[in-house]
Amino acid sequence: MKKIILYILFIATVVSCNKKQELSSLNDLKNKKASIEKQMDSLNKILKDLDQKISKLDTDSRQLIVTTITPKKENFKHFIELQGVVKADKNIEIRPELGGTITNIYVKEGQRVKSGQVLMQLDDSSIQDNIAKINTQLNLAKTTFERQKRLWAQKIGSEMQFLQAKTQYESLEKNKSALLTQAGKMKIKAPFSGIIDDIFPKKGELASPQLPVARLVNLDQVYVEADVTETYLPFIKTGNEVIVKFSSINKEVKSKISQVGNVINPNNRSFKTKIQVNNKDRLIKPNLLADIQIVDFQKEGIIIPSNLIQKDKEGNSFVFVVKNEDGVNKAHKNIIKIANEYNHQSLIAEGLNKDDLLINKGSLIVKNGDLIEITK
Repeated sequence: MKKIILYILFIATVVSCNKKQELSSLNDLKNKKASIEKQMDSLNKILKDLDQKISKLDTDSRQLIVTTITPKKENFKHFIELQGVVKADKNIEIRPELGGTITNIYVKEGQRVKSGQVLMQLDDSSIQDNIAKINTQLNLAKTTFERQKRLWAQKIGSEMQFLQAKTQYESLEKNKSALLTQAGKMKIKAPFSGIIDDIFPKKGELASPQLPVARLVNLDQVYVEADVTETYLPFIKTGNEVIVKFSSINKEVKSKISQVGNVINPNNRSFKTKIQVNNKDRLIKPNLLADIQIVDFQKEGIIIPSNLIQKDKEGNSFVFVVKNEDGVNKAHKNIIKIANEYNHQSLIAEGLNKDDLLINKGSLIVKNGDLIEITK
């Protein structure tokens, strides 16, 4: 340090002596100017070295303590957030096709049943009586028809007698088939496999096609339906990735959009979306509210916390990064461009690299060029 100071004094003395000398010609002036410029360059280099050494030794200098983070380079996703309602295609109220008194109920609420299983029996005694009567008539008609058929084969009797016997027999067969179909409708069956959620009437009560007798539910596969404002129509496509959250049961499911509505509702300017949800554990129930996040934008790139981004007077977005200049850390203002933002995270289009050291804590108090000290 002493040597540096002596050198500065020597240079100052030389400059002072030079000023006293008489400059007699233009060449002498130019030479002296070049000599002084050279001396000034040398002095500037010495001053710069002195500043660096002073900044390292002077504990009273303005050196701010900050923390840093490294920008992440990963897949950025932007979501549209909606609310939907759980629905199930296999959630029905069963009604009888014909009216009648309930004579038997074969199932209980909460019982799992198979497709085609008989759930209830309506009184079909009158139909069974008619079937018994028609069976007697049918036996006689069959015997008569077979006899006329044999005779007609031997060219005995008339063709009209044969045709009358055949018609009578076939007509009774059709009547019996109709009665059997009617009797079958007096048995209320499960149209698909599922769970009996409710049984409305009791044994002995009258059932009619206007009133449901049971609720049958199959929750293995349900879907979430949501109304989406027409503003998002360009972004919502079949196959879009979706996250569905059911806060009531603390459950989250990943799925995809299975159907997008083709009609805009004029009342609320929205269209329907349907999202199929696997529900093997049957925890998701119809009419349950769901929070939906639909991916409408995704891109690989540099991602940083949005709270580190600031605006200058010109409206430019910027962040502070660490620049090491001759062994000294300084805050450097980086102008950036933001491509997208979601959930307090920003995708940076320009102005940052994944290797940059981004000032985190302390970014709001530093200025461009400030000396900084990095701490954990």
